[in-house]
Amino acid sequence: MWPIGQPNRLNPSGTFIHLLDQDSLLHIIYLCRPVLLDDDAASETDILQGIWTGERWWYKLVQVCRRWRYLILGSAPHLHLSLVCSRGTPVAEMLEHSPPLPLVIDHIHYHNSVTIEDEEGIMLALRHHDRVRRVGLLMPVPNLQKVIAAVALNNEFPMLEWLYLRPPAKQVLSLIFPKSFRAPRLRRLKLSNFAFPIGSQLLTTSVGLVTLSLEDISPSVYLHPDELVHRLSQMPQLETLSITFHSPVANRDVKRELLRRTPQTHVTLPNLRWFGFKGASAYLEAFLPCMTAPLLARLQVVFFNQLTLHLPRLLQFLNTAANLRFSSAMVIFEKEWFAAIIYPNNGARMYAVLMNVGCRHLDWQVASTAQIVSVLRSAFFAVENLTLEYRRYGVSPEWRNEADRTQWRDLLRSFSNVKTLQVDLELVDQLSRSLRLEDGESTMELLPELKELSYSYRGESDDAFTAFIDARRVAGRPVTVVRF
Repeated sequence: MWPIGQPNRLNPSGTFIHLLDQDSLLHIIYLCRPVLLDDDAASETDILQGIWTGERWWYKLVQVCRRWRYLILGSAPHLHLSLVCSRGTPVAEMLEHSPPLPLVIDHIHYHNSVTIEDEEGIMLALRHHDRVRRVGLLMPVPNLQKVIAAVALNNEFPMLEWLYLRPPAKQVLSLIFPKSFRAPRLRRLKLSNFAFPIGSQLLTTSVGLVTLSLEDISPSVYLHPDELVHRLSQMPQLETLSITFHSPVANRDVKRELLRRTPQTHVTLPNLRWFGFKGASAYLEAFLPCMTAPLLARLQVVFFNQLTLHLPRLLQFLNTAANLRFSSAMVIFEKEWFAAIIYPNNGARMYAVLMNVGCRHLDWQVASTAQIVSVLRSAFFAVENLTLEYRRYGVSPEWRNEADRTQWRDLLRSFSNVKTLQVDLELVDQLSRSLRLEDGESTMELLPELKELSYSYRGESDDAFTAFIDARRVAGRPVTVVRF
């Protein structure tokens, strides 16, 4: 359905709206706009996923009456109006019957097929390259290759602000991005599964980028940290940065490559607030010393299966980010991975730091968490609320599903300022054994500031933590118990 046609004979409820002057009515309409991707209020999730469902917000409003129609269309730049070319849209008719507004090409649909009509509509819209404002395409590789070829024919897209290109997750193939492509007004770029030429004109001309996401980079397309940092130095407005590799590269291979050429460039990103990384820890450790982000507020790191984590430079990086706040922590043990999540305050919905590591056995998960928290101990000292959550349901019998006492104590030792601890039912037995004192051990060695312990229990007479609670009471540091 295209937006411009015969207006409906709808009558707005009440007469007050008819008494408003043009400026007041326009202001009300402006306030009715949903949050769009080019708004400051857009979330990182919406930005990185390209959620553009609100772009048609004005379609019905122009059908209310002639006055509204003329007012809205006459204020198109102020209201950020766009025509949306999406699945099932008759693009040719829409372009014929609508004013020459900016175009949004939106085909981010999680399915593996694109109709001939939709493909033709995309190609037709791309021919109007001087009107294209945003492009979001998640479609099979053959369709994407045709789109890339069409983009290459019109190397410059002067109005393009947002570009998102991604094949389905199962179609692993490094697509080649046009090296001569230019978009001087580009603000947000997300490419997945692309062999992106680091010397592309796109990165040299789009100095106003605020979001850069290069995801699922193939290990065969090695992106040296020095080359990446050099390009980042030309993006002073950058607020969101995501670099992820498609599959694991062994740390030894990354270190061997880095030894051939040690990173030399350094960049300060004064506006960076969100940084995400997925890959080998050796690559991250080589990259972080090259970058300073004083206003960083969120950090997300995902490592592939690794038994040893050596992260001293990550701690240095966190210490330079004055905006990072730590108050509550949650450690989640999943079937094939674990996550350590740090929140800026108790009850916060958005994390400050999220670290996710692929690992199957619970003892490895606990040991790896202890390594991470130990290395970042000074940064996590302010954590006062700790939750240990178990989600390893349906694990295979051969997977070790219990960590020993020493591993749990190593983990808890780093949370020396925790005042409240919450434990899932499946972890109660292991934690209670770990907190029992052995000969010569100090009562206050673990969790010295603990004031409240809450945990799931099986029956009314459950007393798993009785020995620990009694020892604290005798030491004059009582702990309140909450069972649920």
